[in-house]
Amino acid sequence: MDKIRIKEAVVVEGRYDKNTLSQIIDAPILETAGFGIFKNKEQMALLRKAAEKRGLIVFTDADGAGFVIRNHIKSAIPNKYLKHAYTPDILGKERRKAAPGKEGKLGVEGMKRDVIVEALRRAGATFEGETAGESKHITKADLMDLGLYGPGSADRRAALICHLRFPEKMSTNAFLQAVDLLYTVEELSVLIENVEI
Repeated sequence: MDKIRIKEAVVVEGRYDKNTLSQIIDAPILETAGFGIFKNKEQMALLRKAAEKRGLIVFTDADGAGFVIRNHIKSAIPNKYLKHAYTPDILGKERRKAAPGKEGKLGVEGMKRDVIVEALRRAGATFEGETAGESKHITKADLMDLGLYGPGSADRRAALICHLRFPEKMSTNAFLQAVDLLYTVEELSVLIENVEI
């Protein structure tokens, strides 16, 4: 089944939620690392930039922890940039877990495709048509051309990560996703020229 294109970026709690969503939607998906978002100022700054650039859908679990994380994001990012997707209260456990979570509810990770799509629709997500996607994505080949990927690129990439105030331990793939979310290839090229890296 084809992935659904969404204009907004989506933030979820963790990697399993991200994995589930990435099989359903074609959109930048960012993680809070659970309660890690409370200490990670760089990750919150990245969420803020993503929200200002293209809008941010907060899609946390329907349990107490999910609402604490959602409220933290709401307190840090202006409401005009946020949309909120909610999963229904469905009792159960995710396949990878031996037992249900503390409240016994399925999280984003355990939701079926149609439930996720409906939650995003109710949140007001901007679903793009099949022909939408005129904007060119930044690729690893583009990063290589800019000296940000491949042999000897780690220091340049680290310097740019520092300059952009991205999370310090960001992987190459996470870096690619972040710059693709926030910049065009041309904007990234100009940025590199103006930064000592």
